[in-house]
Amino acid sequence: MNRHRTRRRARAALLAASAASALLLTACSAAENHTNDSNHTIATGAPAPSRAAGDETAAPSDHLSTFALDVDTASYGYARRTLADGGRPDPSTVRPEEFVNSFRQDYRTPGHNGFTVTVDGARTSRPNWSLVRVGLATRPAADDAGERPPAALTFVIDVSGSMGEPGRLDLAKKSLDTMTDRLRDDDSVALVTFSEHAETDLPMTRLGGHRAEIHDAVDRLAPLSSTNLGEGVETGYATAVEGLRKNATNRVVLISDALANDGETDPNAILRRIDGDRREYGITLFGVGVGSDYGDALMERLADKGDGHTVYVSDTATASDVFCRQLPQNIDLVARDAKAQVAFDPHTVAEFHLIGYQDRKVADQDFRNDTVDGGEVGPGHTVTALYAVRTNPGTDGHLATATVRWLDPDTRTPHENTGAIETDALHEDIWSASPRFQVAAVAAYFADALADGEYDIPGAPSPTKLRSWATALARTTEDKQVTDLATAIREAGLSGAAD
Repeated sequence: MNRHRTRRRARAALLAASAASALLLTACSAAENHTNDSNHTIATGAPAPSRAAGDETAAPSDHLSTFALDVDTASYGYARRTLADGGRPDPSTVRPEEFVNSFRQDYRTPGHNGFTVTVDGARTSRPNWSLVRVGLATRPAADDAGERPPAALTFVIDVSGSMGEPGRLDLAKKSLDTMTDRLRDDDSVALVTFSEHAETDLPMTRLGGHRAEIHDAVDRLAPLSSTNLGEGVETGYATAVEGLRKNATNRVVLISDALANDGETDPNAILRRIDGDRREYGITLFGVGVGSDYGDALMERLADKGDGHTVYVSDTATASDVFCRQLPQNIDLVARDAKAQVAFDPHTVAEFHLIGYQDRKVADQDFRNDTVDGGEVGPGHTVTALYAVRTNPGTDGHLATATVRWLDPDTRTPHENTGAIETDALHEDIWSASPRFQVAAVAAYFADALADGEYDIPGAPSPTKLRSWATALARTTEDKQVTDLATAIREAGLSGAAD
């Protein structure tokens, strides 16, 4: 804990010094904004125009925070599985943004590709400190699957010896069988397996008229020996390129416990081998983690480098949701290389830090550099970023402006949208904020507790209060996911005092 406190003091001193020397920010070009009944400031209307390089009105970087969008949820799913089994997740596997992004939010959604931007906040029990929530939302997924483009999905399936344990390959096979029956006739599927070596079990095959053939290929899957994940990913991309379909969503879906022990195991080296295919053909990587022993760090880095995201499945219910709802529904993309930048006003803000997103941070000057990778986001997604913000005592006015930038998935045309918040829009305390804001706060505080306070979130409640808070929110929201959160907090058996 001492090293955490030392790091926090150093970070606070650096940010405070930056605040004293920074110039007053000029707000980013904004779309038309309005405030709803919950004191959310939501950007609507046309995307804001981008500034030209070298524009002197740009805010100084001392008060900017820039990150690539991320919709991963695997960290929270794996933590829940570990706690349910009577264990405690390793703090290094706890990423608070993935806890927060595991829950439904209350953001307004656009009627077109792109994002709405919601910014709200609430003061915490720590003097002058607030939590500020930046929420981004895409249009809902089409109710009619026929409205989305066809899919060309290459499943890269780990059949190593460790996948023979219950809840791994058996769960994947059951999910693939169910998904095969639910995909459209004009969708295509390929199967690649890897153990000591990788091979293509089924080339890209249309579902229409071939479902029995696909079921047979799935049924033949059986665990073998070691885990050459690098060769599996490389063969999977080669198979995806060979079966590439124009005007379709081409995606590699990696199903593994990510316990690589053979061949290339470094994710950067693995992705370098297929980087040309990834960039030229726009093939994204969707990682599905399984198993009580799970290589979380490897899977997470692969997905980040592969322009995709990760989920974790531990039982039939979550597997069915991932394969039969999330994957088919979100095959379409609404945004490529999406990034967010938040500009804090040094008149009102003394210091701030983004909670999580360590592996997704982007240099401030690269926000509008569209050659720098961002995140790929599909319909029906929300992305939430929480900031810990210390305000200057006695100041009022503009607090922050959040801008999201993305590329049209087809034309690569850049677009932007913005939202802003004033100090008088901050709720007096977290308890008076919307229930969904409170859910995000509880999830973040829970992650911070599991990570031994690594993320320094102000106003952390005592473990007893955190448990009762989550239980009350479960009743208020009538949301099973929030009930599951309350259960996980109880199973964690947290101890310690509040800040």
